[in-house]
Amino acid sequence: MNSDALKILIKPFQSAMMDVEETATRKAMHDLFAPDAELHMCHPFGDLMGPDALWSTCIEPLHAAMPDLERRDMIVLAGTTPEGRDWIGCMGNYMGTFIAPFMDIPPTGHLAHMRYHEFYQLKDGKITSMQAIWDMPELMMQTGAWPMAPQLGKFLCTPAPMSGDGLNVSGDGQATMDHVMGMLTALCKYPSDPDPAVMELDEFWHPRFNWYGPAGIGTMRGISGFRNWHQIPFLRGMPDRKLDAMGDLMSEWFGQGEYVCETGWPNMRLTLSDDGWMGIAPAGKEVLLRSLDFWRMENGLIRENWVLVDLLDLYAQVGVDVFARLREFNKARNLGPITVPSGMSQ
Repeated sequence: MNSDALKILIKPFQSAMMDVEETATRKAMHDLFAPDAELHMCHPFGDLMGPDALWSTCIEPLHAAMPDLERRDMIVLAGTTPEGRDWIGCMGNYMGTFIAPFMDIPPTGHLAHMRYHEFYQLKDGKITSMQAIWDMPELMMQTGAWPMAPQLGKFLCTPAPMSGDGLNVSGDGQATMDHVMGMLTALCKYPSDPDPAVMELDEFWHPRFNWYGPAGIGTMRGISGFRNWHQIPFLRGMPDRKLDAMGDLMSEWFGQGEYVCETGWPNMRLTLSDDGWMGIAPAGKEVLLRSLDFWRMENGLIRENWVLVDLLDLYAQVGVDVFARLREFNKARNLGPITVPSGMSQ
């Protein structure tokens, strides 16, 4: 199915989620999702089946915490992978007034944002599989409830592409995909070759590129920002990282125009052999990372890269229950709903 036809299929679902209301949203979900759709959600939701489970386990609790919940897509890509599978990838923010706890995250009474990367596989006009990461650490940080190590990168509400075309992408994305694949191949030459120059960062990345990482890692700008606030501690802690393009891990790639995206469940295999990444002790344990990514090129170089990693699942793999720590960290706070007055009376 061509990319335009794929995007048309999810339009009713996107429209319903712009202003979430149970009846309309659930109808749109039932119209689009196969009854037995396999839904791979981030930790702690886990694997679900069908639209009713997605509503009751994920969307309904978020809607209860933010009754004016809205979904804001900023990138929508659609295409067919080299293996012949049809996918749609969406990046955006869930936003709403955070007035009741969500997953034991205390409310703020203010507008809140939580980035999502959601990928949908379609067959015969229905979503048959979904892979999604919601950046719940981002929500924790807004309410002062993040119970783990401070991030090195900047915290901000992730922006849409600076080109302004994230919802209207078209064209052949093969050249973009080839460029990103070349970049990943060069990255993996290090640290086997201990010279950082072997990664050829300036050959692939724009000098003013932005790397929008998950909360817990943060956002950074340019090669110096990327190296200092993410890559150096990441590779110090896990120098043996292996990517799907160079092994047997599961990943799906497709591109359009100046954009390419990847969904992997998982797509990286690493050993936490050393100290230095996010305050995690060197557990000497192999971990598998889920990373859902979008890249945008400009003038032949990568200008923006949106990355979400299921960090809560990573912590769980090394025996750290972030949500238990969250409850300990916030047990002296009032976790009840917040009533915000209308402001129309004295």
